[in-house]
Amino acid sequence: MVSRAALRRRFHRHWLREWLRDMPAWLVSLVLHTVLLLLLGLLNIYEDVDVPFITLSTSISREKAEGEYTIQVDEKDEVAFNLPVPDNVDLKNKAAREALIQANQDARELQIDPDVPAPQMAPIGEIRELASSEDPVRRALAVRDPRLRVEVVKREGGTTLTEAAVSRGLRWLAQQQQRDGRWTHGNAAYDTANTALALLPFLGAGQTPAVGPYRDHVSRGLRWLRTRQNPDGDLRGGTGQHPGMYAHGIASIVLCDAFALTGDEALRDPAQRAVAFIVAAQNNAGGWRYMPRQDADLSVVGWQLMALQSARMARLSVPTETLELADQYLDSVSHEERSLYSYQRHGGETRPTPTMTAEGLLCRMYLGWRRDTPGLTRGVEWLARNHLPDRRQPNIYYWYYGTQVFHHYGGSEWDAWNSKMRDILVETQVIQGPHAGSWHPESDRWGSSGGRIFVTSLSVCALEVYYRHAPIYRQLKLD
Repeated sequence: MVSRAALRRRFHRHWLREWLRDMPAWLVSLVLHTVLLLLLGLLNIYEDVDVPFITLSTSISREKAEGEYTIQVDEKDEVAFNLPVPDNVDLKNKAAREALIQANQDARELQIDPDVPAPQMAPIGEIRELASSEDPVRRALAVRDPRLRVEVVKREGGTTLTEAAVSRGLRWLAQQQQRDGRWTHGNAAYDTANTALALLPFLGAGQTPAVGPYRDHVSRGLRWLRTRQNPDGDLRGGTGQHPGMYAHGIASIVLCDAFALTGDEALRDPAQRAVAFIVAAQNNAGGWRYMPRQDADLSVVGWQLMALQSARMARLSVPTETLELADQYLDSVSHEERSLYSYQRHGGETRPTPTMTAEGLLCRMYLGWRRDTPGLTRGVEWLARNHLPDRRQPNIYYWYYGTQVFHHYGGSEWDAWNSKMRDILVETQVIQGPHAGSWHPESDRWGSSGGRIFVTSLSVCALEVYYRHAPIYRQLKLD
């Protein structure tokens, strides 16, 4: 006969088996692991005081301690800014802070972490070596590498706001691209010039068909330009007087820069043929105008010489005689012992102007003038003394060339120019509506004829000056 106690034990064992069988698996696991942890906790008695251990603690202090990750609680430091914040931004103002935080996010779109492997790009060590080269031609385009962006912008005078403006400008330009790759002007004769102008700032920011968030836009734009090139290298997009050699010069810069940045052999021949067309179009006096071998003006000459300089940076063939003839032409439109420059050597526009002086001086820099050449020194001083950027007289064509001249020249003159230029362009960029990221053409000296893409492209290029071309007269020392 079974006792009542035995029956109770059988009942409880049967009930326990049934309960465990019906219990969800996750609950069984939870119960078992909880019991195990409790047992381990009871057994966790250290008899050997030399056993290593780590104590984690959290504290708030103004003093830094070794091994801590310190979080600043000052309001202005809640967001990590890896580029300089302008002194004139009131961080106590909520709206200003929010705008700066958004600018910080926009600026980062064009940066690539140098510590993250990028198999589609040259090794970062090689790029740093190139960017620090003693040869100004070798280092000229290396600084466009997005992995160097933060370091170069800091060193050369840019800010979070200038980089945000570049990012927003490129975003607007990207939205204007047509499906076939071109940027249209409304007049088909200007489409080549417009497309080349739009591509300049993308390449200036280190965007190529293989690198960057706009690689597809750049790829389509380059493909469209190449379909417009004639067998003799002509990229004018038509045979009319205007834009003529303007369009060809700007498009040649684009092809040469793209080849230099990518090393893509498919671009070598189009770029070299474009250079050959410039050489053939030069007149006997050493200049260029709208049509090949026509009488010259300095405005057109500047674009051709910039293209030849881009070709030299890309290690393409540029005849020495072409550059020597161009130097002679510059003499013919110079004034005040070659320190000031005019549009033409005869006709109605023979007086020196700030725009032509800036363009002429930049050409002289690329043709080999040293920083202490008297004509260069006097010309820069004249521009710095009388013609710094003025928001009451917007002239992006002048500012585009002037910004490059002052950046290459450096020193206090560059600091004075840069502080004016960057503030005006940042503050006049459109921030709302369908044209957000662009610049209004209506008020600009040449905006009514050039249009919004013209004004926006040159504005972005001006704000890219910190890395678009390495300074000629200063060797960069990158960490």
